[in-house]
Amino acid sequence: MTSRWTTAVIDTDLPGGWAVARSPEGFLFDDNGALFPREWLKRQDLSILAEHGIGHLDGEPVYLLELKAHSEVSGCNWKGLRAFMLDGDHTVYKVLGYAAQVGTWAREHRFCGNCGLRMTQVPRERAMYCEPCDLRFYPRISPSMIVLITRGDEVLLARSPRFVTGVYSTLAGFAEPGESAEDCLVREVREEVQIEVRNIQYLGSQCWPFPHSMMLGFHAEYAGGEIVPQADEIEDAQWFNIHALPPLPASRSIARYLIDVYVARRLGHAEPVLPG
Repeated sequence: MTSRWTTAVIDTDLPGGWAVARSPEGFLFDDNGALFPREWLKRQDLSILAEHGIGHLDGEPVYLLELKAHSEVSGCNWKGLRAFMLDGDHTVYKVLGYAAQVGTWAREHRFCGNCGLRMTQVPRERAMYCEPCDLRFYPRISPSMIVLITRGDEVLLARSPRFVTGVYSTLAGFAEPGESAEDCLVREVREEVQIEVRNIQYLGSQCWPFPHSMMLGFHAEYAGGEIVPQADEIEDAQWFNIHALPPLPASRSIARYLIDVYVARRLGHAEPVLPG
């Protein structure tokens, strides 16, 4: 049976529930996973920066303990969010991904960006409040586009120096103020590989918690130009035949979904479903 996860603002004065602990080293985990009985976790020697109620897992409340630094807890270790994405339970990854976004926001909004005074959490609302300025600060979502460029049975894939060795993926970039998603797509493709595209088709979106992206996924057809990789950003970019693809991104990522959908369409196979 699949676990059910829903986000919610939960009062931290309530007792009980589950909790996850996040530090700059990642999330605390043991042989049973990354969720711990909340009261037990709070009895450990943890340097808690903030606590937030973040949702319900199978009806049970879940809280985030955002830590100043990681601590040694007997029988436990620390692991980054990407590792949970690759080898963990998908529902738990969604819990941790949301916790990471809330934790990043909580860490970065302890003080008002206008006057510098300490802010307070707003009860029953995901907001930090500065009373002197009468300002509320909410978690930030940054829109970005990600696109698979196609040319018949070929797809354009590239790799960044930050990627796992050998892995190629789609092109992506953040939208700038005043840009539409389509404007962003055309600009980023020109900047990263200096080619032109046409027939832009939107396929879906995915919340990407590294740390707070909303990835808008597209297919686009090649319209002209020669590949010239952007220095310091693109290590390599090539056309690959769908029958001879290089190592690809993780199956739960929207990048992999864009590739898999196009391959399925070319081969007449059933299209995959974008992971929620």
